[in-house]
Amino acid sequence: MRFFPVFLDLRAGTVALVGDTEAARAKLRLLRAAGARVRRHADDTDLDLSDAIAVISAAGEPIDSAVAALARSRRIPVNVVDRPELSTFIVPAIVDRGDVVVAIATGGAAPVLARRLRQRIEALLPARIGELAALMGRYRDRVAATLAPAARRRFWERVVDGPVAAAALSGRSLEAEAALARAIAAGRHAERQRGTVYLVGAGPGDPDLLTLRALHVLQSADMVFHDDAVSAAVLDRARRDATRVPVGPGDVTGQLADAARRGRQVVRLIAAQSDPGNDAAALARAGVPVVIVPGVTAAPDDTAIQEAA
Repeated sequence: MRFFPVFLDLRAGTVALVGDTEAARAKLRLLRAAGARVRRHADDTDLDLSDAIAVISAAGEPIDSAVAALARSRRIPVNVVDRPELSTFIVPAIVDRGDVVVAIATGGAAPVLARRLRQRIEALLPARIGELAALMGRYRDRVAATLAPAARRRFWERVVDGPVAAAALSGRSLEAEAALARAIAAGRHAERQRGTVYLVGAGPGDPDLLTLRALHVLQSADMVFHDDAVSAAVLDRARRDATRVPVGPGDVTGQLADAARRGRQVVRLIAAQSDPGNDAAALARAGVPVVIVPGVTAAPDDTAIQEAA
């Protein structure tokens, strides 16, 4: 990854747009639709970067190179249209749903591919997903004041997967807000939930061979215990802020049980050649909820890990 994805606060200053080409006019339409304050320049003559938070140039050579050099000397992010070698940022293909924005980029290598991916994502996202995000944002502080940090993410997951989101996405905004308020009030008095340990088959090491259930569990985990036989590519599919705990040979069920008793959602990634049965039995004896998630076998004649009831 050369270009790290970030979102720019357009209220922090102006965007300098250089050029009077069709490409420049297309960028102007995009910036104005996003609410940006745009200062236009035909070329690099008297280019005003006094309060610029970004510069976009689509004037052609030699102006583009001069603009890029000036912006770099001022340490201002610059994008030269279709010239990633002159740019310090790129403008991605964007899916705009209000408070929900999805950006797709290919590092400037294949913009047509990025646009095709945007079209597919446009078809998948509900039209009112931004309204749901705005509702959640209005109640974020109240949830933070009500629930302990470890419980907040699971609360919001229940909101997104449950009747609050269903009502919001169906246009029943008052019903959704009332249901969210009730859920927050109920959460204030709820008993502390015990976590669950998921024993997940990591498969032969290719992340594309993880089951959908395994991917879902990894994305929901607070802690991921793994050994050296689990590939880095598989670990990368876990939630970004999950705690990763490398473990060596030996019994780790005590650590798993302790984490679950503290309310964590725990994943134990198991290499293809390992048997989860002993860990599952020990956790069950300790009274810790445990689920075995099937993994794809490393070879056709291997026996797949069976999911426990």
